[in-house]
Amino acid sequence: MNYRTLGKTGLKISEISLGTWQVGGKWGSGFDDEKADQIINAAIDQGVNFIDTADVYEEGLSEKAVGRVVRSRSEEIYVATKCGRQINPHTNENYTPEALVKFVEDSLKRTGLERLDLVQLHCPPTDVYYRPEIFEAFDKLKDQGKVRNLGVSVEKIEEGIKAMEYDNVATVQIIFNLFRQRPSELFFSEAKKKDVGIIARVPLASGLLTGKFDSNTHFDKEDHRNFNRNGEAFDKGETFAGVDFEKGLKAVDELKALFPDAKNLAPIALQWILQFEEISCIIPGASKKDHLLSNTSVYDLPPLSSEKIEKMNAIYDKYIKPEVHQRW
Repeated sequence: MNYRTLGKTGLKISEISLGTWQVGGKWGSGFDDEKADQIINAAIDQGVNFIDTADVYEEGLSEKAVGRVVRSRSEEIYVATKCGRQINPHTNENYTPEALVKFVEDSLKRTGLERLDLVQLHCPPTDVYYRPEIFEAFDKLKDQGKVRNLGVSVEKIEEGIKAMEYDNVATVQIIFNLFRQRPSELFFSEAKKKDVGIIARVPLASGLLTGKFDSNTHFDKEDHRNFNRNGEAFDKGETFAGVDFEKGLKAVDELKALFPDAKNLAPIALQWILQFEEISCIIPGASKKDHLLSNTSVYDLPPLSSEKIEKMNAIYDKYIKPEVHQRW
């Protein structure tokens, strides 16, 4: 495992870390505590020392699993969670400092930790980024020793750039992968100027970049890859990084032709992300141990040549860029 600095936090974190949206099993399958514990322990065994969760993942069960495993280990593991998505309706008006403080305190109880290393606003409405009192609320939590750092998880680049105007914002979590390349333009350079850590989420475009799907692939009824392809439930960009599924499959077919010996494209897709030094870490999810081992197998591969990277980017330019590049 290699480690990078998480911006102004100063934390040295594993560049391949763990996202826990589906750590207890497949999307919509319910939560399996034993499976969650197995995956999180395996991640730590592989050198992962940064785990990202959220209070709404399986109604808090993900946070409980992360806390349970971290407390059982001797290694120093950094825990990041998110708050705000419990607000219903999820509107700017319903965001208050009091509500957010309560969410953080509830997360502390669920994880059983005395302090959270990173708390992130969880994709709030855009207007929230223009309310200083929301960001100031976390300074008091830091003073109380309950929160170590504040970050945001964003849908849009513009939200990330606005958030970085607040000095106490130390990290921005943003969708970034071979099929979502726009952040590498202005956003990366602005984050670097402000020493803000960048956490790359949805790095495999909801599994599309593994190369394991085809037009006959079936997703469960409760899986967002089934019900949110057009943004019916939440931001469309969360599902397949906003890429049309059938068009994405065509792009993936060309990736397969570019890497004919690869049985699994996932580690190659992660390699592509790691070429950007501005990235602090990637947080691929895993619904079973094999997925985790696939993600960390990135270190078993030869480096991507500049020629391969150029051809990968050409596939993006051909299939993806015209439709999604400016959307997020």
